[in-house]
Amino acid sequence: MIRLPLVGTTLFVLLVFAIGPARSDEPLSIAQLRADREAAAQRERRIIFNNDGNEPVYLCQDTTPNELLRHRTSPLVNTHVDTIFYCTWSSGFGMFTHDTKVGNVFKTKEGLFSKNSIEKMLDAGTDPLQVMADFGKQNDIEIFWSFRMNDTHDAGLSGYGPIMLRANPLKLEHPEWLIGTPKKRPKFGGWSAVDFTRPEIRDLAVGYVEEVCQNYDINGIELDFFRHPVFFKRAAQTGTPCNDEERNLMTDMIRRIRKVTEVEGQKRGTPILLSVRVPDSVPYCRDCGLDIEKWMQDDLIDLMTVSGYFRLSPWEDSVKLGNKYNVPVYPSLDESRVRDPEAKKLRMTVEAYRGRALAARSAGMAGLNLFNSFNPHAPIWKELGEPATLARQDHDYFASIRGVGAAAGGALPHRSYQKIATLNPKAAVAVSADKAATVSFYNGVEYQKLDSVGSPQITLRLQFDKEAPQNIQVALNGETLKSSTAADGWLECTVDPGMLKLNENQVTVSLGDKDAAAKWTDLRCTVRWNHDR
Repeated sequence: MIRLPLVGTTLFVLLVFAIGPARSDEPLSIAQLRADREAAAQRERRIIFNNDGNEPVYLCQDTTPNELLRHRTSPLVNTHVDTIFYCTWSSGFGMFTHDTKVGNVFKTKEGLFSKNSIEKMLDAGTDPLQVMADFGKQNDIEIFWSFRMNDTHDAGLSGYGPIMLRANPLKLEHPEWLIGTPKKRPKFGGWSAVDFTRPEIRDLAVGYVEEVCQNYDINGIELDFFRHPVFFKRAAQTGTPCNDEERNLMTDMIRRIRKVTEVEGQKRGTPILLSVRVPDSVPYCRDCGLDIEKWMQDDLIDLMTVSGYFRLSPWEDSVKLGNKYNVPVYPSLDESRVRDPEAKKLRMTVEAYRGRALAARSAGMAGLNLFNSFNPHAPIWKELGEPATLARQDHDYFASIRGVGAAAGGALPHRSYQKIATLNPKAAVAVSADKAATVSFYNGVEYQKLDSVGSPQITLRLQFDKEAPQNIQVALNGETLKSSTAADGWLECTVDPGMLKLNENQVTVSLGDKDAAAKWTDLRCTVRWNHDR
């Protein structure tokens, strides 16, 4: 049976557990709370580690807190990770691995979930979210509860999809709350997404947040709208953008969630921050039903993470928006999912992550948010948070890490909103004698200004669908480069460090032979330091 929350009423207090956060003797004034919240929002977050909370379901071999922490969390001490966004499953809507009475605990052991130990862990008194909150306090690491607003991993008709759906009482008991059915699929988005037009869904979302704020001494809440970005049945079924009515419904829900964080923050005497993860385009967000600029104007959110498995705009656009409203902005550096295996491999190296970090920080990002990177022993956690150090380490830039990209489960088609390069072997750019091509990549270092001995060796590498054509001309920011073909078939151009601009750099390829034609398939700029000098 689905238990609807009685948000804001005294009856909801019955759901508060003994493990809840300490309450101050005198409630904090709203003015002081907001001042403290603004200060807390501006604290340094070199790296945000986004943990999808799968350890209890797939990894834990016993029910102890140490077992939960050892897989992804304990090794992060003394790294650049200042904040952890911890998701207690929430796949799909209403399913969690913390001790919830408003939602449902994901207990199934069917199929690939046979090792799911969350029921035993909770029975033993090990609540993953409480363990994370305690860990954060002990190690001065911020802990946010991450709530996936409409995860649709349960929309698949095979594999784990049907199992996850069978485990979800809300969706089984109320199919009318979903945007579609397996037979009546929406034009975009997973059919099992919940419909935020329904007041019951919005009430539940507010209730889930209220329960966590009352029961766990966490620093903030993340509303993850990128998992997955479809929210309204009318728009999804008709294949059209959201309208003002739908945007207003979502904004009203955000306003209610903000109120919850303020009420509970006043009781405990410390602010509860509100962060969102959204696509990196105001127009695209609006058409998805997310009026993010309105949220900032009305002081409804404190932090914003942008992008996911597709990216739409230069990082500077999001930074400018955040600066306008004093909202720190972080890039979501998800793993590459380009479909060419070799291209993907190049984009998943430490050097590639260093380049991504440098370009994002140079654009003004407040820090980094790494999504779906779970190896706590990887070197990136001790490197990416210090741009000055990264600048003197080997790193790579690409015109595009994700290509055109896609949202898992589908979303409003985004190609027409995309303002950045998508170059990769599966999204090649045509070049001919009468049609030059220009592609940008973003550099994060002014190498000539580095206080160091020597300069790095910088090489611009271009790949084509076949051997580079004869009489090809390559220009960087309008300056012609000398090129040669490397052993692996890539065209290589040596770049003087002073030729690179900070942030956007334009590479133009033109062909001299009148009948020549080629497909430009990739761009990689490598920066290598000779550390023996």
